[in-house]
Amino acid sequence: MVRDKQIRELDDKDKKILELLNDNSRLNTNEIYKQTQIPQTTVYNRIKKLEIDGVIEKFTIKINKKIIGLGLSAYIFCTISYRTSTGEKISQPKVAREIKALPEVDEVAIVTGETDLIIKVTVTDVEELNSFVVKKLRDIEGVEKTVTSVVLSEIG
Repeated sequence: MVRDKQIRELDDKDKKILELLNDNSRLNTNEIYKQTQIPQTTVYNRIKKLEIDGVIEKFTIKINKKIIGLGLSAYIFCTISYRTSTGEKISQPKVAREIKALPEVDEVAIVTGETDLIIKVTVTDVEELNSFVVKKLRDIEGVEKTVTSVVLSEIG
C-alpha cells in the first residue's frame, strides 16, 4: 500500500541506505548494517517505510546486454503528430506507451523542447536498429519524425 505521493524529507540514514541499495539491490540488512552501523531492525523498518512511502518503487537488476548479444544502443528523438490522417486527436502518453511495449525499447521519456519523446533502444546491430526504426517505430500512428543517435559508450 503506497501512500499518496508527497515530498518526503530523507535523513542521513535513509540516504545512506538508498545509496547502498541503488548500487546493489541484493544487499541484505546485515550487510547494510556492516557498512553503516545502522542496526539491522532499523535498516529493515526504514526500507519497508521507504517502500510504503513510494520512495523505493522496485528492486531490479542491471543486465550486461552485450554479453547476451545486444551490443548496440541508440537514443531516438521522436516528434509526434497530434492528429491522425482523418483528423482524430492522438494522445502523446498513448503513443509513448505503445512505443514502450516494443521489446527493443528500454526507456521512453516525454520531454519538452523540439522533440516530444526520447526513446532508448538496445539491439544487436545497425541492421536491427534500421529495421526497428523503419518497420516498427515509424509505423506507429502519431510518430511523425525520428532522429537517431547511436551510443558510442556509456559511463557508469
